[in-house]
Amino acid sequence: MSQKSYTARLKQDYIRLKQDPVPYIHAEFLPSNILEWHYVIIGPSDSAFSGGYYHGSLIFTKDFPFKPPSIYIYTPNGRFKPNKRLCLSISDYHPDSWNPAWSVSTILTGLLSIMLENTPLLGSCESTTYEKKKLALNSLEFNLKNETFVELFPELVVEIKSKLEKISELKKQNEKEASEKSATETNQIDSSSNNAYNFCFNVIIFVIFGVFICIVKKIYESGDQDE
Repeated sequence: MSQKSYTARLKQDYIRLKQDPVPYIHAEFLPSNILEWHYVIIGPSDSAFSGGYYHGSLIFTKDFPFKPPSIYIYTPNGRFKPNKRLCLSISDYHPDSWNPAWSVSTILTGLLSIMLENTPLLGSCESTTYEKKKLALNSLEFNLKNETFVELFPELVVEIKSKLEKISELKKQNEKEASEKSATETNQIDSSSNNAYNFCFNVIIFVIFGVFICIVKKIYESGDQDE
């Protein structure tokens, strides 16, 4: 296919993607190479990926749209192995199932759908819901270390940094509250210890005083008997 054909098709897909965005997904191509697209999936709030940002790429050939792209994901996610070509019906692993009518939006929509499933695939991995949620949180700082991510998705960088600041503030607040709670509990323990000490001391004094009274009484009774 001529350069004009695949370039025109990819530019057309880009315009459609901007006019009708795919929910939870952002996508941009490299300014220097329209065959290399990068995407970011934002984990849906009702999934184990909630709060996560998952960066990956679509590598097209000059035969697009007659041949599918290679699909990669770079951010650790608990569903797909990072930095591995994904074996999907919409990727170059299965050119026989590819439909030239499918657009970049179709590919990204299918990728998100498959990500939310648990069906074992070549290039997939298993993890618990807890592990996925932990990776979702870790994805914030992870993506900021990727130069391509930072360059292509500046609005998401701002969004992520804002979230990290809120998380940091919340962490400091929780640590402060935990410290204050610990200090309060320590004071209560000290107070209880002092009260127990005072009670024991008073009991001892009372016993000693009682013994003293008994001794004095005995002495007086003994004196009376001598008389």
